[in-house]
Amino acid sequence: MSGLRKEKWSTRFSGRLSRGDALLQLAILGVLSGVLTGGVILVFRAAIEWPLGYFLPGGDSEAFEQLGPLARALLPLVGAVMLGLFLYRLAAADRRVGVAHVMHRLNYHQGYITLRGALVQFAVGVGTVVSGQSAGREGPAVHLGAAVSSLMGQWMRLPNNSIRTLVACGVAGAISASFNTPIAGVIFAMEVVMMEYTIAVFTPVILAAVSAGVLTQAVYGADPAFQVPLLSMYSLWELPWILVIAVVIGVAAAGFIHLIDSLSRYESRPIFLRLLLAGCFAVPFALLVPEVMGIGYDTVNRTFHGQIALSALLLVGVAKLLVTGVTVGLGMPSSVIGPTLVTGAALGGAMGLVGAWYAPEGASSVGFYAMLGMGAMMGAVLQAPLAALMALLELTHNPNIILPGMLAITVASLVTSEIFGKKSVFLSVLRVQGFSYQSSPVTQALRRVAVPAIMERSMQSVPRLLGREAVDQVLAAKPKWLLIAGSSGGPVALMLTADLVRFLEEKEPPDEGVEGEVAPPDIDLLDIPAKRRDVAPVPFQATLEEALNLLESSQAEALYVRQRSVYGSAVSTGVVLKADIDSYYRYRAP
Repeated sequence: MSGLRKEKWSTRFSGRLSRGDALLQLAILGVLSGVLTGGVILVFRAAIEWPLGYFLPGGDSEAFEQLGPLARALLPLVGAVMLGLFLYRLAAADRRVGVAHVMHRLNYHQGYITLRGALVQFAVGVGTVVSGQSAGREGPAVHLGAAVSSLMGQWMRLPNNSIRTLVACGVAGAISASFNTPIAGVIFAMEVVMMEYTIAVFTPVILAAVSAGVLTQAVYGADPAFQVPLLSMYSLWELPWILVIAVVIGVAAAGFIHLIDSLSRYESRPIFLRLLLAGCFAVPFALLVPEVMGIGYDTVNRTFHGQIALSALLLVGVAKLLVTGVTVGLGMPSSVIGPTLVTGAALGGAMGLVGAWYAPEGASSVGFYAMLGMGAMMGAVLQAPLAALMALLELTHNPNIILPGMLAITVASLVTSEIFGKKSVFLSVLRVQGFSYQSSPVTQALRRVAVPAIMERSMQSVPRLLGREAVDQVLAAKPKWLLIAGSSGGPVALMLTADLVRFLEEKEPPDEGVEGEVAPPDIDLLDIPAKRRDVAPVPFQATLEEALNLLESSQAEALYVRQRSVYGSAVSTGVVLKADIDSYYRYRAP
């Protein structure tokens, strides 16, 4: 394909995507995003499981409990020191990883995620799990999936609204590949990261979750992340006890978020010192409660099958909560999603054993309560009840879990948010870092569309001084707007072509046939009577939100859209006025 044809095809493709409702193009991008995400997650999982399977007893990548006391004590401490040295050499901005970082890039940078950040996330994601920290692989997976999808969009020079959609596709694909739960991946992307639901975005996000799930199933099989027995509620009389469990889980979730929130305020202290303290804090727990080390999915599976005693479940639940909260709050780049599931399952299973002790004839299995506790903890910590419910349904393959699951998840989320005033753990981390997350309807609507969708293309760039012949050529093209270049060559003003026509009509015509007549002088477009607007450039990929912010910050009255060609040069392809943005939001925004 020639350069010119490639440029025309790319412009048409990007132009369709700029509207935000190009379902066919978005669907293709969603499949590509899912395949790339699935491939990256496979590499990430292999980077974790291969070294763990090599040095842990029995080749089990989660058998930290079988290590000797000395190894359990040294592993998290040495790992914390190495991670601290690695992160100490990086700039503060390069240390930010995980789901909160993805949300930050969406809110402040239109979903642009750097390759450097992805490489840092890969390294520290592997390092935290392999060194036995209380960590999971879900948060790093979300970052990596979002990054590879964002980088694909940047490489294709897609509009920023499409890059935002690709980030959501990467998030959904990552969760789908990690848990083998495609529906939960879709809801997690929309409810936790994007914090909005739109029909146009659902199609590519669903396809990304499916394609990533198919790729990982081809390697790891179709079994979900947990081995869940057949679960069901024994009697409706259990509902009051489920309410009690939900309240307990809600309190634990609030304490977990508060712990991270409080310790995150020491972010200004040296990262090496903070991670050294985190490693020292984890050592006694690794010695006494080795189940806190690593991902902990083996502990969840044992809880589901009733293989852990009441005292051990309480100890594991509390220890996992404390270790994860303290280490993450001190700056350990660990995922909180996996530890949240372990904590919820342990506390839920313990409450189930207590209920069975009081009413042995009317209580459901321990695994049933562990599953409810896991879903309730996930919903409360992430403030994502629908994603937690979908995860429960897909993990159990049992519709009987829906009714009690809805009750437990909703009540736990309400206790955390309304009684204790806690937001999602990711929003709390962003707030401590000095960032907010804007999700107002106006902002969301303006982010869904890029400037090519509304820009006025009937525009021509012209120099400030025009001779009569040049004026005739401009008028023959019949542009609506004239983008006037200043003495330096860059555009400085915008005016309607109608103002030039009016000036020519009002100007007295010269006498004809006079011997020695001289040519009429050039017309100065910055001097003739006309309504001219100050201008500022806006990238072709920018969303309407970016355009509106640029109008306000630059105090310009109009924007000219700059598009970079395949040859590297930038050309002006249209103009956008604030009235165009207002008109879109009032009359065309979905």
